[in-house]
Amino acid sequence: MAEINLLRSLPKVKRDLDARRSERTKETVKVAKRFGKMFFDGPRKFGYGGYKYDGRWQSVAKDIVEHFKLKPGDKILDVGCAKGFLVKDFLALGIDAYGLDISKYAVVNCEPEVVGRLHIGSAEKLPFPDDSFSSVISINTLHNLHRKKLIRAIREMERASKGKNFIQVDSYRSPEGKKDLESWVLTAVYHDYPENWIKLFNEAQYKGDWYWTIL
Repeated sequence: MAEINLLRSLPKVKRDLDARRSERTKETVKVAKRFGKMFFDGPRKFGYGGYKYDGRWQSVAKDIVEHFKLKPGDKILDVGCAKGFLVKDFLALGIDAYGLDISKYAVVNCEPEVVGRLHIGSAEKLPFPDDSFSSVISINTLHNLHRKKLIRAIREMERASKGKNFIQVDSYRSPEGKKDLESWVLTAVYHDYPENWIKLFNEAQYKGDWYWTIL
């Protein structure tokens, strides 16, 4: 297990916390947690505000392949794949890539190159046999689960892979950071300080690598 920032190549995004605070209501949270059209392609107050492929994940795919020393033909699963942007970029590198997401909207509206490679389902019960993949990754997804389900999802990642796993989740390093995150996130159910996340990983018997999304 090691902490490593495999998303370091992504452009920095400036989040308007004041706007989110002013627009955040029980209704916007409720709509966002449906993970439907409004979350992906509706107004910004409900989620992404338009989730379109722009190639920014290509460098992330390369860094993950290099980090885990994946070879062409190796299988990888992206848990929480959304419309399959990262799956598409893995395929371009020769990796046999697949994705899983709870959102039917995202899977139906996926990138053309990944049609047939994305599955609708829950992270806590992966529809794959043991050791199906060289690597299983989950980026900014597992914090959307309650703690018990989150632990089950991590154990499922371990079960379905041969050990080259990576998780990134919401975190913070100060009370002020915690307050900012709670103002921003719409779908996260469980989040914590890094040291407590690591305790949870140990409880789940997670052996892979990790990093944090910190505002």
